[in-house]
Amino acid sequence: MLRTHTCGQLRKTDVGTEVTLCGWVESKRDHGGAVFIDLRDRYGLTQVVVGPPEADAAMIDQAGRVSTESVILIRGNVADRLEGKTNKKLPTGDIEVRSVHFEILNTCETPPFTPSQSDLPGEDLRLKYRFLDLRRPEMLRAMVLRSSIVKAMRDYFAEHDFIDVETPILGRSTPEGARDYLVPSRVHPSKFYALPQSPQLYKQILMVAGFDRYIQVARCFRDEDLRADRQPEFTQLDLEMSFVDSDDVIGLIDGLVAKTAKEILGKEVQLPLPRITYEEAMRRFGHDAPDLRFDMEIVDITSVAAKTEFRVFRGTADAGNFVRGIPVKNAATKYSRRQIDELTEYVKNDFGAKGLAWFRVEDDGTLWSPISKNLEPEHLEEIKTLMAGEPGDLLMFLADTWETTCKGLSGLRRRLASELGLIDPEALNCSWVTEFPMFDKDEETGSWNAMHHPFTAPLASDLELLKDDPSKCRAQAYDLVINGSEAGGGTIRIHDPATQSVVFDLLGIDAETAEDRFGFLLNALKYGAPPHGGIALGIDRWVMLFAGLDNIREVIAFPKTQKAADLMTEAPGGVDKAQLEELFLRTAKVPK
Repeated sequence: MLRTHTCGQLRKTDVGTEVTLCGWVESKRDHGGAVFIDLRDRYGLTQVVVGPPEADAAMIDQAGRVSTESVILIRGNVADRLEGKTNKKLPTGDIEVRSVHFEILNTCETPPFTPSQSDLPGEDLRLKYRFLDLRRPEMLRAMVLRSSIVKAMRDYFAEHDFIDVETPILGRSTPEGARDYLVPSRVHPSKFYALPQSPQLYKQILMVAGFDRYIQVARCFRDEDLRADRQPEFTQLDLEMSFVDSDDVIGLIDGLVAKTAKEILGKEVQLPLPRITYEEAMRRFGHDAPDLRFDMEIVDITSVAAKTEFRVFRGTADAGNFVRGIPVKNAATKYSRRQIDELTEYVKNDFGAKGLAWFRVEDDGTLWSPISKNLEPEHLEEIKTLMAGEPGDLLMFLADTWETTCKGLSGLRRRLASELGLIDPEALNCSWVTEFPMFDKDEETGSWNAMHHPFTAPLASDLELLKDDPSKCRAQAYDLVINGSEAGGGTIRIHDPATQSVVFDLLGIDAETAEDRFGFLLNALKYGAPPHGGIALGIDRWVMLFAGLDNIREVIAFPKTQKAADLMTEAPGGVDKAQLEELFLRTAKVPK
């Protein structure tokens, strides 16, 4: 090695030792005759002094001219810092290295930004110069955290006798909801591979093969519209188990959550993690990944609305829709009329709500609002009772369809919790949502879609509903929720061909299409497939949540933008005509 020690390693016990350090120039201070350099590597920072009597004039001049972020090698002696010059913020703050040899390994041009600057540039510039951005301590910590979480996961599943198996990246296109990324084949003209959206089918086949417990840190790809917490390529901890039910899988992941929370964050997690059904989550929180770090649960007052003469409430109830609201504790004086108007526009523009009704609970316990004169006192009292309203509370309501009230109140609930400081940034709240519907209906076509994927098994008690009433059929599906974000999702799989055929029929997948897309799986199920199930945990999202961040790109070394572009490498890029001809392809004219 060029170096004997790292820049975070030296202590007072090393005083008098000759060492060689390599790293990047974080900063320098020329004191006229002596140059002080803060030398940085991934392990820390060490102060280097280039000055007499150890350094001659030429070396001091060279050190004075070196630019920040250049890479240097120094050899010197470890010494105590002068009295009053120690830096208690640094582990190496009691010592310095007095250089006897100074060597520039590589210079750095004037960078567009420096890793140490406090005012960060825009994200696009940071992504273009990602190699500089990754030098920032915050990015380094995120990458170290990611590595630690993955190691903890691997260790945990190794202890539970899982086999790590790599499944193919080049596979067959079997659409699972999002668009596939396609890869043309040179040796099979007009044929395409697809990059995996998940290893779903392969891991089921591994269970048929008798592997019993499979694990993989899997790279997955989905050509879908992006958000702050999504990427076109992502990493998941993928597992499958034989001879299990939902409780077995959930119990195993409970242990993983407790282990990682303890090892990575030093937090104790009470087991078993709480579970709520999908129906309960939508009724109480309006979302299938509810944030349970704060209260503000949704309350249904449709029964009262149906008795009033207030046109908006009564008309909504008579149409078979809902009037639902959230009680915002001690917020009556915290939101002005102008701010409530802004919240009204928020639920209208973002969630399609028709408006936002509200009441303040006055000091005498009465409800006041511009609409309170339209309701009888006894109805106002009923509303207050249902909402458990107390003086100083602000009660907010949407009158609309079930879907709109769910989306609008869930969004409003999260926004108000953030604005009112109700969320403890140090909290780690983990829970399960279970018993999802098997299907949802496409309102435009009237066809059924799988809520998770077409290989999900129904609850045994709902098996007959596959034929009688698919809308009421519940799945053996379970999602892990951390701080209001889906951190993993899994199901017990269909392991018999007959049930799989019924599900395909409901989804409009005829026998010929099923054979074309999934024939290899259907064939495997005929040869002694055990009951099996599993889960996929989003590693990128776990790291984001454990780091307390809200942008998944901050925990991925080389992420894509929201337009699925890599600004550093300028991918995707063009290819020359010869490459296309080899693949029997030509590009269509791009429409304006």
